[in-house]
Amino acid sequence: MEAFKQLLQESLRQDLYQIVLSGIRTNREDAAVKKKIRPVLIKDTLCFQTTSYVGKQVFHQNGSASETQTRILADFPAQYRQIQIDTKQFAATVLASRKGKISIRKKPHEGSGKKQADLSHNRVKKYILEEGRAVPFLVDLGVQTREGKTVQSRYDKFRQINRFLEFVEDVLDRLPTDRPIRVIDFGCGKSYLTFAMYYYLHELQGRQVRMTGLDLKADVIAACSGLAKKYGYEHLDFQQGDIAAYRETDQVDLVVTLHACDTATDYALYQAVCWKAKVILSVPCCQHEVNGQIACSALEGALQYGLIKERMSALFTDALRANLLEENGYDTQVIEFIDMEHTPKNILLRAVYTGRKKPCKSAQLAETLHVRTTLQKLLENV
Repeated sequence: MEAFKQLLQESLRQDLYQIVLSGIRTNREDAAVKKKIRPVLIKDTLCFQTTSYVGKQVFHQNGSASETQTRILADFPAQYRQIQIDTKQFAATVLASRKGKISIRKKPHEGSGKKQADLSHNRVKKYILEEGRAVPFLVDLGVQTREGKTVQSRYDKFRQINRFLEFVEDVLDRLPTDRPIRVIDFGCGKSYLTFAMYYYLHELQGRQVRMTGLDLKADVIAACSGLAKKYGYEHLDFQQGDIAAYRETDQVDLVVTLHACDTATDYALYQAVCWKAKVILSVPCCQHEVNGQIACSALEGALQYGLIKERMSALFTDALRANLLEENGYDTQVIEFIDMEHTPKNILLRAVYTGRKKPCKSAQLAETLHVRTTLQKLLENV
């Protein structure tokens, strides 16, 4: 507990981005399912605002660092099982067992370009793609009107696109400035985010970019190619093809894979590792492989239920992927992409290449679960 208190003291400062308490232990309807804490300046005094989510209602409470720490200690581990802390200097995950045992995992931000926290009290969300400013591809894709107003039924998509661009912004200093940034979007689909990345990097940041979107569907590629030509995006091309067979380049800086189904994500990650891509942003989807293999007597009480087995298998799949990336020289984070109420497929793997290989953890985890994944097989000879 003393180590946890020390961590809170290090976190409750002006360079805090946010603290999230989750994994509520009670079913009471009046309990907050999640709490978020961020710094605010009130009359030039540093305070911390706690936002509590109770049903469809949201409540705010401000307090000093010591008052906020006292509230957190009252909530954790009694009311919540997990805390995620994100500051300019580090990220930390704190977990509590049923018996109250606390474990802390803390990782420094290694020059990842973390944003300064917004300390305004009543802040209005500022998006990278501003509301009220028409962006051609968002208009054509039905997200905005021609006047730049976000279509209400597509607001979640607008927010998702901006959230993704925030992840790109965070790693911008990892991408080259002396030559065009080489980007591959594996399984690009309708390419909302492909167009958004190109627009952000080339139009807003003024960076030279060479970007390719790859997908299996010929009609999708034809439509996206037409739009790229319409907008004059000269260095954005779309190709029909299989991720596993892609051999068009030997140097890539940023590999993106968004909802590439099942083992397609593994092939994308493998390609990225072979290229030693500087950054990987991956949102996995439909992980069936581990679900068909997993067998662990210690977890049998949970695995006997199909839905739970499916979700645990997906989480273990991503844990193995994160381990394997770290073992191959990547500083890897597992991050919530968008809020759970919008989609259960909300995990993003953000991996930044450092060249420093971490100790092997994937083998023991795979052996415990009695699984052998496609990415394990592919990386055996790298």
